[in-house]
Amino acid sequence: MHDIGRILQSSNRSFTIDYEHNTFVKDGKPFKYVSGSMHYFRTPNYYWHDRLSKMKAAGLNAIQTYIAWNFHEPLPKVYQFSGDHDLVGFLKTAQDVGLLVILRIGPYIDAEWDFGGFPSWMLSSTSNITLRTIDPVYLKYVDEWLDKLLPLLKPMLYLNGGPVIMVQVENEYGSYFACDHEYIRHLERKVNQAFENKAFLFTTDGNSVGRIKCGALQGMYATCDFGITKNFTKSFAAQRVIEPRGPFVNSEFYTGWLDHWGEKHNTVDADKFADSLDLLLRYGANVNMYMFEGGTNFGFWNGANNPPYKAVPTSYDYDAPLTEAGDLTPKYFKIKNVISKYFPVEKKAVPPSTPKANYGKLFLQKGASVLDLLSYLMPKGPILTKYTVAMEDVKLYYGFTLYRHQLQSSVYQETLIGLDVRDRAYVSVNQEFMGILEWQWTYGMNITGKAGDFLNILVENQAHITFGNTINDNLKGILKSLTLNNQTLTNWEMYPFYDMQSPNKTVVESFLKKATENSNTTSLKIPTFYHGLINLPNDKSQVNDTYIDLKHWTKGQVYINGFNLGRYWTAKGPQIRLFVPKTVLVPGVNNVVLFELESAPCGEGDPCIVTFVDTPLINSTTISSRVVSQQHTLH
Repeated sequence: MHDIGRILQSSNRSFTIDYEHNTFVKDGKPFKYVSGSMHYFRTPNYYWHDRLSKMKAAGLNAIQTYIAWNFHEPLPKVYQFSGDHDLVGFLKTAQDVGLLVILRIGPYIDAEWDFGGFPSWMLSSTSNITLRTIDPVYLKYVDEWLDKLLPLLKPMLYLNGGPVIMVQVENEYGSYFACDHEYIRHLERKVNQAFENKAFLFTTDGNSVGRIKCGALQGMYATCDFGITKNFTKSFAAQRVIEPRGPFVNSEFYTGWLDHWGEKHNTVDADKFADSLDLLLRYGANVNMYMFEGGTNFGFWNGANNPPYKAVPTSYDYDAPLTEAGDLTPKYFKIKNVISKYFPVEKKAVPPSTPKANYGKLFLQKGASVLDLLSYLMPKGPILTKYTVAMEDVKLYYGFTLYRHQLQSSVYQETLIGLDVRDRAYVSVNQEFMGILEWQWTYGMNITGKAGDFLNILVENQAHITFGNTINDNLKGILKSLTLNNQTLTNWEMYPFYDMQSPNKTVVESFLKKATENSNTTSLKIPTFYHGLINLPNDKSQVNDTYIDLKHWTKGQVYINGFNLGRYWTAKGPQIRLFVPKTVLVPGVNNVVLFELESAPCGEGDPCIVTFVDTPLINSTTISSRVVSQQHTLH
């Protein structure tokens, strides 16, 4: 079906397909790859060389990565391509290590990453945008992004002397409802024009004929993805319908699986995976292992699936051969042994796991509550609306917004209903905690208050949906009017937490400094900041990776030295400890801030404690009776 017979060649480099012999051809010689996925945006750039070196030492000759658009353009026309965002630097590091690169440029990536890599500033209640189609508003944003991105990538193509041998257009498009081939053709032309037809383009879809057919297009080689199996003839049958000749390719051979809050940690048996990999390589297939190193969803970057709505934890460990922290596992060595039967493997020693430190307990002090910060959040006054509006309508794309309404009359145990509150809302009247509203789960509660009291609703965006048709229904906040005793509430104040989503670390640090001042709020159930200072060795070489243990805390966000480490939800699990790379730590004094949303494990004479330990804990599921007992909600 696909016309990729032309030889992509430049100087003494070439990359193409020999259809007669069902193989890739690189520089005139038959070529197969064994690859592993690593996402540069989930690993600090300091560790890129370490992780890539370990992948090379396992016998891989290539690596695969997505490009996350929103990671590079968090706000419109605000581009980030340095430090942890240095995409070209990552590609050069892979080349220095001796690895080829398979690049998945999007614009959509899924990857259990917020909004599937799309920037959520595209969203508003009036945009009516249809993603992943020929929709002109959507294409305008996409074209502007690609005009920025593709020139950076062009020198990295294999034919231009770089490491990139293959470029994937879009991502598993056959799993999306639109099946808009005009859209896929638009992307293909855009990429070929920018790359002067020097890139080998391909697509990836689930291993069914319908999915591959919808995602495929002439001029791009169609590949598939699937997990462990013993019947590869059946698994590759769908690819063979679309590509009767050419190499077998599994672009996502799953080493593990993703997690959700409140569900058990998923694993794939190392022996079964190794056996299946052995059969796959014996079959002559090209394979990419997804993931080889999972990494971390720092900050607000985790994604969510729907329906039902389920958010992904901060850890993206994925039960991969290299852990979230880049440590070696038994699965790693079993994979290396299998690869050595089919590919040359360097005899050099494998780089060791990085040292982990146990820094012990840290006592935290209570700081400001959200109610103490309102004038700081909006010094010129709140945003005033008659009816509640989405966060994105006021340019708040990640994190939290507080909605406030002044009660016009006294109420006693009267019913507050919120049918479309996304995703989780913490309700109080003045300083009195009332309960939690949660999208698709808890829609109402009884509240009590006097005329003139303030109804405060802090809404948390837990993550934009990453996969499926509902990515088009992705606004956050209070999307439908609340009712109290069957009466629609009007006249609202909005306090978006803009500083917490800022890409400017100085802005975040200034906000956290204010948030750790003394509180006028006495309740421990109102969302509140807690802070402490931990002393580490003064010698930088003695500062190591660690994990922060959040046992007994409930749900919230962790910041270290102004860096948004990510979310915790100890009451749900399975993750209890968050990975702290040494790159966010400094010699000497380190500032730790927790934003606890529900209930801190401390009170009068009962200290607030977190512990820094040297081992992870991502496989524990807990149920918090404390959280259940403090809510009086309607389902």
